[in-house]
Parts: sequence; structure tokens; C-alpha cells
Amino acid sequence: MAAIRIDDPLDPRVAAFRDIRERDLTGREGLFVAEGEVVLRVLASPASLCAPVAALIAEKRLPALADALAALPAGTPVYSASQPVIDGVAGFHLHRGILALGRKPPQRSPGEVLTALGDEAVVVLACGIGNHDNMGGIFRAAAAFGAGAVLLDDRCCDPFYRKAIRVSVGAALRTPMAAGLDAGQMIDGLKAAGFRVLAMTPSSPSPLHLAPRGGRTAIVLGAEGPGLPTRLLDRCETVGIPMSGGFDSLNVATAAAIALHHFTR
Repeated sequence: MAAIRIDDPLDPRVAAFRDIRERDLTGREGLFVAEGEVVLRVLASPASLCAPVAALIAEKRLPALADALAALPAGTPVYSASQPVIDGVAGFHLHRGILALGRKPPQRSPGEVLTALGDEAVVVLACGIGNHDNMGGIFRAAAAFGAGAVLLDDRCCDPFYRKAIRVSVGAALRTPMAAGLDAGQMIDGLKAAGFRVLAMTPSSPSPLHLAPRGGRTAIVLGAEGPGLPTRLLDRCETVGIPMSGGFDSLNVATAAAIALHHFTR
């Protein structure tokens, strides 16, 4: 792997990486910007569902990343630059000094995603998750506990936003998903596919730790604050995590992790 030297932040070859704090590539020609060593290694790995397009690496980081960069597909351009030039391209001090450009995987229908799963599969259906930190945390938990897929309704933010990818530590690049869904129709579709559909809500009289395991299971999550609307709760079984000390709920990504641990372990 021979890195291509960049000495000018305005070099057109790295235009896609420019000013990434002020803008995000998500939604533009199916591309996204990923940041940091862990995410780069996921993108370059066989587990990635996304295609690497290019990398921009601070020259001081090249030796430690030689194996990951060598794993990129042949012909993937790898650009290197000094830290000041990297900062000039990014538009802020990028202390990690590692950026990658990737292409999103082809969109899949819920049917395609669910058909590929086994009889004991656990999936997440996220509804109205608009916070990129929470989105990344949900994908991280899904990968950590072996969820078969993450399904996103049409009110969710894009999991390929740079911050969501970073918080997910690359899990968004390797987790099967279907997005832009109607939540009500998806609940019906999950039931038709043999899933027990469990909505997480603090008001549930059924504690999570007593919920039986086994079989196809879908965990439905709502946004922090409003939670899941009644119209969706009424179509699901509900489970809740008992609280202590006067608290009534958890961060949605934390709740997702606890529920996934319960149903996958």
C-alpha cells in the first residue's frame, strides 16, 4: 500500500472529507464519512456490509495502520498528510487523524432481512430515535449481544451519520438493517414472521427479568421522553425495567442493551 501525499487542504482529491463538522455526506450519493481507528478497521474487515471508497490518514498514524490499510480492496486510494493539513481538510483539530469514506450497503426490505434470520433470532425495532448518540449506542448494543438486525422506522435519524457511526464503534457498518419503515406495519410484519413483539416502556406491569426467553423476539424501542405512542404499545406485549430511587426510565440505548442481554443470554 502506497499512500498518496496531500500537501494542500484544498486538494480536490480529498474534497469529500472537507469541513466534515459543518456538513455530513450521509444522503449524498450513498456515501458516509467514518472517523477513528476502530471504525476504519471495521470498514476494512470482512464483516463490513459497506464498501470502502477512500481513506485520509495523518502521516504519523500510517505505520500502526499498515495492516488495516492493506486489507482495503485493491485500488482504494489512501491519502496521507501532516496533522496541520488533516486539520485544514476536516475543519477542526482531528486528533485521531483518521478518516475514511465509505459507501452504504444496498437498501434491503424488511422481508429480506428477516428471512435470513434463524428461529432464535432477536431483532430491534427503533421508532423515532432522532439522537445520533442514542442511535449509535443502539447499534453498538445490537452488535455486542448478537442481534440479528436493527429495523428503523421513518422517523429515525440516519445511522450512517458520522457521529452515530463513531458512537457505534463501527457496528452500524456491519449490522443488517432495514430503514424508512412504517412502525405499525413493521410490528404486523414481525408477528407474521413469527416474532414475539415486546415494546419497552417504563409503565409496563411486566418486568423484563421475568420475560421468558426463546424463539424469535423483537424488542421495540421509542425515543427518550415521549417513548412509544399508545397506538404502537397497544399492538405489542410490553415489558419494563424496574427502577429504584425515584427514577422512572433509562437512556434508550442503555435500556436496549439490558433487554438485548436478557433475550440473547
